[in-house]
Amino acid sequence: MKLSGAAAVGYFAKPDPDAAGILIYGQDAMRVALRRQEVILALIGPEGEGEMRLTRLQGGDLRKDPALIMDAMKAQGFFPGPRVAFVEDTPDSAAAAITEALKDWRPGDAQIVVTSSSLTTKSALVKLFDAHPTARSVGIYDDPPSREEIETTLRKSGLTEISREAMTDLQSLARELDPGDFRQTVEKIALYKWGDATPLAPAEVAAMAPATVDTEVDEVLEAVSEGRGAAVGQLMRRLEGQGVLPVTLCIFAMRHFRLLHAIAVDPRGPASFRVRGPRRDRILRQAQDWGVRRLEEALALIVETDLTLRSASRAPAMAVMERALIRLAMMKR
Repeated sequence: MKLSGAAAVGYFAKPDPDAAGILIYGQDAMRVALRRQEVILALIGPEGEGEMRLTRLQGGDLRKDPALIMDAMKAQGFFPGPRVAFVEDTPDSAAAAITEALKDWRPGDAQIVVTSSSLTTKSALVKLFDAHPTARSVGIYDDPPSREEIETTLRKSGLTEISREAMTDLQSLARELDPGDFRQTVEKIALYKWGDATPLAPAEVAAMAPATVDTEVDEVLEAVSEGRGAAVGQLMRRLEGQGVLPVTLCIFAMRHFRLLHAIAVDPRGPASFRVRGPRRDRILRQAQDWGVRRLEEALALIVETDLTLRSASRAPAMAVMERALIRLAMMKR
C-alpha cells in the first residue's frame, strides 16, 4: 500500500503494529533516516534496541545470503515485545530475498523496515510493497515540510505555545534548513523555553536559529542599513575568513537595497510585499527611514562598486567592498 502526504506523516508517528513492514525510500538520506528512526521507535519503543528486539542488516548482503532477512524475521529474542528487522541501503536487486520474506511473514514475526536511496516508482521493491496487502511504501522527496509535519516536530519537543509570527518564522527555517538541522534547532528552542509558559516569540526563534553564510551577510547589511558603520569592519573580517567573495557581498547588497527601494516607492505601502521571517519589521523600518532619494543614491553607489570589482582595477577587492559598505552606512546617518 502506497502512502503519501498527511497519511504518511500520520503512519510514521503511529505505524500499524500488525503490518508486515514498510519501505521508505528517497534521495535525501537524512530525511529517510529521520523517518526510519521515527517508525522503529514507534514500533519497539525506546528500550527496543537495548532489549535486542532490533536486528540490523545491510541490503547489499541479501544478494549474497538471501536467508539473512528470513532468519532476522523469524528469530525469537530473550525479551518479549514487538521486533523489527531493519534492512538499510537496500538495492533493487535485493527484491527477490525480501519478496520471499514477505510471502512467509506471519503475525508475530518481526516487522520488516527497508530503506533505500536508489529506487524509483518503477523499482521492483516499490512495486512489491505497493502491492502487498499489509505492507506500506513511502517515497520521501525534497519538498519543504508541510505545516502538519512542522507542528508534529514542535509538539514532540514540547513546544505548544507559539505566536503566529514565530510559527511563520519556523516555517521559513524549515524550508531553509536540512531536516536534521531543523530538528536540532527545535530541540534547542525547546530547551531554551523549558519552564517558560509565555508564547514563543520571533526574537527567540531568531536567537536560536543556526548561523549560515547568508545570515551573516544579512547581519552586515543590517548594520549598513541602520547606519552602524563601526560594526562593518569586524563583520567583514568574519566573512572574509569564511571565504565569502567581495562580488558575492555586492550582489547581496544590491538585492537588499533593491528590496528596500521597491518597498519605498510602492504606492500601496509595505503591506503589498510578502516579506517574511524575523527580519520583516526591520526591513520595513529601513525602507521607511532611508526614503526613495537616498535609496537611489545607495543603489548608484553599489552599481559603481560592482563595476569596479569586475574591472581590471588593482585595488584590493575586499577593501573596495568594505569602503563601499562604510560609505553606505554613513549615507544612512
